Amino acid sequence: MTTRLAPTDLAPEFSLPTAGGGTISSGELRGSRVVVYFYPAASTPGCTTQACDFRDSLASLTGAGFTVVGISPDPVAKLDTFVANEHLTFPLASDEDKAVATAFGAYGEKKLYGKVVTGIIRSTFVIDAEGRIELAQYNVRATGHVAKLRRDLGIDAA
Repeated sequence: MTTRLAPTDLAPEFSLPTAGGGTISSGELRGSRVVVYFYPAASTPGCTTQACDFRDSLASLTGAGFTVVGISPDPVAKLDTFVANEHLTFPLASDEDKAVATAFGAYGEKKLYGKVVTGIIRSTFVIDAEGRIELAQYNVRATGHVAKLRRDLGIDAA
């Protein structure tokens, strides 16, 4: 069973390669509030919907002081294509060995079309400026999730 994070837990440390050839680490994000979301696979219908919702809501999220980071097990080359095709304007990180997803409790058993499988559990976390979990949401829906997250955070649409 995957351990799930809860508010006030210390967020796991990470450093991952990103689309565009860079890296992103939890240390460099410290000092700001961060939305980290885990998604199963770039360029699939649900993940594209979710990423585009974050893209379209980015102004309201950044205006409220949040940085957005998406993490998937996709290789960087696939993330590069996803970013280019969908005009994504926030960092996408590659967690090919799923170590970061596992540390966040976003990798493990889940139900997919009625069957139990092991994979990425679509999840979103809000991390405060000190690196603690403010909000942990597991098994979120791709469609409508970003609007719900904005409501949960008290952020109006831009």
